[in-house]
Amino acid sequence: MGKIDIATKQYMSHKNIIADAFNFYVYDGVQIIKPEKLQKIDTAEFMMPYGNDAKAAVQKIRDNLMLWEGVTDGNAVYVVLGTENQDKIHYAMAVKNMLYDSLQYAKQVEEAKSSYRNKNKGAAIKLSSEEFLSGFRKQDKLMPVITLVVYFGDKSWDGAKSIHDMFCVNDGHILKYIPDYKINLIEPVKVSDNEYEKFKTDLGSVLQFIKHQSDEDGSWIKGKHRFESVEREAVELINMITGANIAGNEKEEVIDVCRAWENSLKKAKDEGQREGRLEGVREGEIHGRREGK
Repeated sequence: MGKIDIATKQYMSHKNIIADAFNFYVYDGVQIIKPEKLQKIDTAEFMMPYGNDAKAAVQKIRDNLMLWEGVTDGNAVYVVLGTENQDKIHYAMAVKNMLYDSLQYAKQVEEAKSSYRNKNKGAAIKLSSEEFLSGFRKQDKLMPVITLVVYFGDKSWDGAKSIHDMFCVNDGHILKYIPDYKINLIEPVKVSDNEYEKFKTDLGSVLQFIKHQSDEDGSWIKGKHRFESVEREAVELINMITGANIAGNEKEEVIDVCRAWENSLKKAKDEGQREGRLEGVREGEIHGRREGK
């Protein structure tokens, strides 16, 4: 796992950041998911291979996984929220997410099965033959799983965004019998600057900076008040991903990115002009030596 992978996984592990990402994507920025209603859960998923040679389960580790306990329309809801953090495009992301989500659903069924086995020792719950076979009662329900891909890159995501996009056939008669599986994706370059105002944490600042990292000047950042006070962890992530050199007082936990970025651009411009003058002097000296000959 590379440095950026580790850094994004750590940053996205914060409850307020996870809540912000899902509120932006699912609820258009409305603060429905509360950080205090999130609970971190085990990110390990297990898959038991089939066949006679299957001897051990295969373990898959998600980037981040949390259980949301909330209330919508007056009803209590429990939803598993997962994020996959990508600094590069993953061309099989739909398959990867489908596998993770399927394993999570399988885990829920297995946990139900295990609980009934334990209770059956005391004859607490009587299962029908069908329920015993599946390990799942007729009235049991699964908790929905939503996986959100947060893309920390400044290019357009040119990979498949669904399982159907990955198939080699376009026959509608066939495809209508194959369930599609679409990825949920936050893509920085596809988010307008106005939409970034819907983020309530510095995740929006990180993604917006990534979007504009290749701009020739820093004019885009002027008037963006959110960049006047950015938490140090977010600034360090910006520097790592984009190669920016945003410096601030080491003792400060909040950095004025607007000022620091403008100073960085000015310094780079001054250094470029100085190098240009030095190069001109060197070329003049070489030309003079040639003329002297």
